[in-house]
Amino acid sequence: MKIKSIYKFTLVLSVPLLLQSCFVAKNYSRPEVETENLYRTDNLPQDSVSMADVSWTDLFKDEQLKSYIQEGLDNNIDVRIALQNVVAAEAYLKQGKAGYYPTLSGTASFTRTKNSRNSQFGSFFTSALEQYELSGSLSWEADIWGKIRSNKRAFGAAYLQNVTAHQAVKTQLVANIATSYYQLLALDKQLEVAKQTLESRKNSLETTEALKDAGQVTEVAVKQTQAQVHTTEIIVIDLENNIKLLENAFSILLGEGPQNIQRTTLDDQTIETELRTGVPYQLLANRPDVMQAEYGLINAFELTNVAKSSLYPSLSLSASGGFQSLELDNWLDASSLFSNLVGSLTQPIFNGRRLRTQMEVAKVQQEQAFLSYKQALLTAGREVSDALYSYDAETQKLEARSKELEAYAAAEDYSEELLNNGLANYLEVLTARQNALNSELNYVNTQYAQLSSIVELYRALGGGWK
Repeated sequence: MKIKSIYKFTLVLSVPLLLQSCFVAKNYSRPEVETENLYRTDNLPQDSVSMADVSWTDLFKDEQLKSYIQEGLDNNIDVRIALQNVVAAEAYLKQGKAGYYPTLSGTASFTRTKNSRNSQFGSFFTSALEQYELSGSLSWEADIWGKIRSNKRAFGAAYLQNVTAHQAVKTQLVANIATSYYQLLALDKQLEVAKQTLESRKNSLETTEALKDAGQVTEVAVKQTQAQVHTTEIIVIDLENNIKLLENAFSILLGEGPQNIQRTTLDDQTIETELRTGVPYQLLANRPDVMQAEYGLINAFELTNVAKSSLYPSLSLSASGGFQSLELDNWLDASSLFSNLVGSLTQPIFNGRRLRTQMEVAKVQQEQAFLSYKQALLTAGREVSDALYSYDAETQKLEARSKELEAYAAAEDYSEELLNNGLANYLEVLTARQNALNSELNYVNTQYAQLSSIVELYRALGGGWK
């Protein structure tokens, strides 16, 4: 009898091994995607070095800015939420690793049963029956189709997906803090220009009133000059308000309430890191959002394996044993021991098409994850291209703005001198003044835009999280 039982048990074990050739969980391999022409670099050479490999502590030279970035990475709410997502994913990862282990449970119970006289056994057992049990049960499922392995890998991919999501938040935060800081510096400089212009126009108003008294200009010129004074006052008010609003937004990036932001000046800012994009293929390893999308694809791929394997038989072994007695005195006696061993092979047959639907949906979700991965790559390439062309355009504009500013400043000086000598119309002077102010404000905007494009290129290449 014992040999016969062993034979039956061996037969149960061998059946799934014979069926294993029907399906084995596949291993993930990165899909073929276009990486050679993800972005255009008309003016920059492509090599194996990328500015994304440079730490933000080396990229930025402003110590005040670096202290704010570190503070933001430590306290920003979005970063802390993303970190908690990583902690939760790590718990699921541990659960996935435990899938290979058997489950063990223990039970201690007391049962008291009293049958009615009219029940099936009521005439035999008229008094109450009491049973005491202390037992343990052990169960284990063989991973013959790779379902447990695929499930473990899916949890691992989900964990890494949350890790890269955390990195993506950090990358965006570094870029946001740097860009906002530079914007504050630009507003400071524009405010300084506007205040200087306001004082100059107040002096011009006095000069215009003196010229009117001398009969060289009319009251119209005085009113036009007064209007320019008030226009400049409005510019000053708007700039001061924008600075306060941006300081409030900047404080939120730091994870703090609204406060005054200490800072240096726009003219002190230098970024000495050479602008290198590396080869497009490096975006796969540098861009956290691209890595996040690929881990999402891996997760969907492994879950498809799990769904497919659910269609095949599952082999499970279970054992239970312990003490069972009708009397408390004999509960833990050797004669109260019992044991049970079960080997089962379960094949789903009819289940309302649930498993088939699960597999079809898993395939659709895998295709969606692949398309999201491809979209993330294309978006990354576009952002790098946009940042490169923006930097090139702003650099060229900065040179032209400098010449424009110089010309308008000279035109303003000449028109003022000609007006004082009665050789120019006051409208020419007003136009020259307005053009000079607008040119100087635009020059500051271009300075900011150039710095911002460098930060955007750094972010687009995947820099900031290392």
